[in-house]
Amino acid sequence: MAMSFISKRSSLLLITYVVFAGHFCNGFYLPGSYMHTYSTNDEIFAKVNSLTSIETELPFSYYSLPYCTPKGGVKKSAENLGELLMGDQIDNSPYRFRMNVNESVFLCTTHALNEHQVKLLKQRTRDLYQVNMILDNLPAMRFANQNGMKIQWTGFPVGFTPPNSNDDYIINHVKFRVFVHEYEGSGVQIIGTGEEGMGVIESAEDKKKASGYEIVGFEVFPCSVKYEPEKMAKLHQYDQVDSLNCPLELEKSQIIREQEKISFTYEVEFVKSNVRWPSRWDAYLKMEGARVHWFSILNSLMVIFFLAGIVFVIFLRTVRRDLTRYEELDKESQAQMNEELSGWKLVVGDVFREPTNSKLLCVMIGDGVQITGMAVVTILFAAFGFMSPASRGMLLTGMIILYLFLGTGAGYAGVYLWRTLKGTSEGWRSVSWSIAFFFPGIVFVILTVLNFILWGSNSTGAIPISLYFLLLALLFCISVPLTLLGGYLGTRAEPIQFPVRTNQIAREIPAQKYPSWLLVIGAGTLPFGTLFIELFFILSSIWLGRFYYVFGFLFVVLTLLVVVCAEVSVVLTYMHLCVEDWQWWWKAFYASGSVSLYVFLYSMKYLVFDLQSLSGPVSAILYLGYSLIVAIAIMLSTGTIGFITSFYFVHYLFSSVKID
Repeated sequence: MAMSFISKRSSLLLITYVVFAGHFCNGFYLPGSYMHTYSTNDEIFAKVNSLTSIETELPFSYYSLPYCTPKGGVKKSAENLGELLMGDQIDNSPYRFRMNVNESVFLCTTHALNEHQVKLLKQRTRDLYQVNMILDNLPAMRFANQNGMKIQWTGFPVGFTPPNSNDDYIINHVKFRVFVHEYEGSGVQIIGTGEEGMGVIESAEDKKKASGYEIVGFEVFPCSVKYEPEKMAKLHQYDQVDSLNCPLELEKSQIIREQEKISFTYEVEFVKSNVRWPSRWDAYLKMEGARVHWFSILNSLMVIFFLAGIVFVIFLRTVRRDLTRYEELDKESQAQMNEELSGWKLVVGDVFREPTNSKLLCVMIGDGVQITGMAVVTILFAAFGFMSPASRGMLLTGMIILYLFLGTGAGYAGVYLWRTLKGTSEGWRSVSWSIAFFFPGIVFVILTVLNFILWGSNSTGAIPISLYFLLLALLFCISVPLTLLGGYLGTRAEPIQFPVRTNQIAREIPAQKYPSWLLVIGAGTLPFGTLFIELFFILSSIWLGRFYYVFGFLFVVLTLLVVVCAEVSVVLTYMHLCVEDWQWWWKAFYASGSVSLYVFLYSMKYLVFDLQSLSGPVSAILYLGYSLIVAIAIMLSTGTIGFITSFYFVHYLFSSVKID
């Protein structure tokens, strides 16, 4: 029995070694994507994702329209957490491809369209809905000419409406061009490793080379063709039909109207390509506007150097000069100077006085640490290629999992600050529970409101009830226990000791010429200046259906944003202390956190001026709801960065003062 176990274990280790050796010998493949080789005449079935539109942003199921269904019925593909939250619904389809076989194929003829189907088809056509097809994990790509430029899109339209016409025409004939690369490997052959990740390793001792074909490109050319119903009624699924050219005359196109029977056909053409399998996503991820990204980074560096100069002046010329002069005096002179102090030195007895709503501050700092850690790790992994677009939903899934497991850091940071402010651990459980539910609670409320809107529209973007329970289970089973654990560890850590004593009676803050909140809100423009160019590309990728994969640039911009937030908060805190305003805690948080206000305002500007195709109040509410969630997350993250930097700045500043 023991020998059998050892034998199985040895075999497993050997297979694992062969898999890794095969991967490293044949090149680096992005995690989450697996090569699949096919032989001539192998059958491959395309899959269909949800219908999407940049006008409504409401995804709908492909089979909500009267399309042909597979012989064995519609079956859903396995979906991860990110795909479900993004509204993806991937189903099988009747579109069959045979490797290296060029053919024209009949699919089906629908029943006579009824009033409801016609209304739905017309609505989806005029809302510019796209059919999203997937072959071997590659989305269908389409090229269109727009204003003399060649534009790349994924998917093809449900139909089209000619200019100055009330008639709508359906796309019922599709020409597919599949690009294949002849694969030759040695040692091992990888078979059946599709997007599901199931792999079989076959030894090739008796073969010097294992060959096959890889799919490296998938293009689609849609058109509308009117067929004779009597002729098409005699055909069965996958019967061969004559190849045809897309008609240019509307009389030969298939109109959408009641009692029409629509026949669906498609053509397949296989073309050999020199593109290798690891490079097949390059066509989708072409980085446009690289100069603009570099301009964004240079713009951020200018802001950083400007602020760094101010901080340098504060530290080396003002603060250090005052402290050096003060330390050189004898005790009698120091006592005389204490009576003549001005500026930040006057608030020495109040600067560490507990702020108002200290519990809320600790909760927001804890959640900010959690969100910042999630963002940094996610973008870093994506920049190194560990978030492949071939694995749909992986980015969002990774963010959620990271957020859950970073609960320990959130609990520790929040409770540690609480203990530092209070001088005792009493009440740490309440702080930990609040940290665990503060940001997720806000997100839950907003998503619930948006979900009711999506449910009312019968959209696949609506989160199923089962997924709600799953998210709550993950929150209670992972995030909450880890947050409580972090809080407990925070009570065991030695709190930060304030360098000066706090007076019993609070010092009156002199009247200011301008309201302090005006300066705080204005400070957010500097961090926003480092972010807004990259923000345009991110919004375009989310709402215009484009791929965003310049995470290297994004990581650099994120790093610069952290530096700017820290510098802005330090400068503003010093300015408030200089005018004897010792209530710096919340101002330090919002000095950098106010960038979220400008992000939200920019999102509204993008909605009004750049996303003009978005139509209807439902789409606008969805857009604003998701933008609000992002803005709150940015506020907590950037506010935490600014607060922590300012806290250590103030602690260092007053630790050098010897005033009793």
